[in-house]
Amino acid sequence: MKPYLSVIIPAYNEEDNLRRGSIEVVIDYLKKQKFSWEVIVVNDGSTDGTLDLLKKYAIRVIDNPHQGKAATIITGALAAAGDTILFTDLDQATPISELNKFIPLLKSGNDIVIGSRSGRPNAPLFRKILAYGMIILRTIILRLPFRDTQCGFKAFTSTSARKIFTIMNKIHSPKIISGPAVNPGFDLEMLYLGRKLGYKIAEVPVSWRHQETRRVSFVRDAIAGVTELLLVRWRALTNAYALRNNPQL
Repeated sequence: MKPYLSVIIPAYNEEDNLRRGSIEVVIDYLKKQKFSWEVIVVNDGSTDGTLDLLKKYAIRVIDNPHQGKAATIITGALAAAGDTILFTDLDQATPISELNKFIPLLKSGNDIVIGSRSGRPNAPLFRKILAYGMIILRTIILRLPFRDTQCGFKAFTSTSARKIFTIMNKIHSPKIISGPAVNPGFDLEMLYLGRKLGYKIAEVPVSWRHQETRRVSFVRDAIAGVTELLLVRWRALTNAYALRNNPQL
């Protein structure tokens, strides 16, 4: 039977979060819901005990080579069977229970619902600087009208997800990498495509707590964010997304 909800969770060296019970939190919430669901965790070539720990749960685990978060989410999205597809992070910085705010908006006709973090309490100053800088640049370059494009809590109808991520999968050629890859342009690109394809997008304030991570680097992520943002604009100008016939372009 086709589930109502597919929850996609990327995982790269998440042994600490798994031992803290992060998957149990997600599963316990879903078990209390009236709708059917599946959990798909895509292991991004973890080098710690992540994969072994994931196999202990009654969930679907996809074992990818290490290609970064963007390739991981695309893999999960294209493998999902649900009518609604939710992306969330394993650290549960935004708790799975925030989905309660999303479901009415999806049922009322929105194709995509994204979480928006308010003020980002407890986040270090450099992360706030990065966030505000990206707001200015993405508004100027991509004309995205959202307060927060980077929150790792987003839901899509299966139709919108399959269309957007099929295009992105054709555009990108995932390569095996070493070390963490945050891919700051990934969220910008998916939302840019969503708007250009005419999908209705709602933004909702969500609870969020800062989680310490060694994957964020101020200089590296600032450069990557600007570079990837400009690449999205270049692809649009050169019709790399093959959207020429879309009346909104």
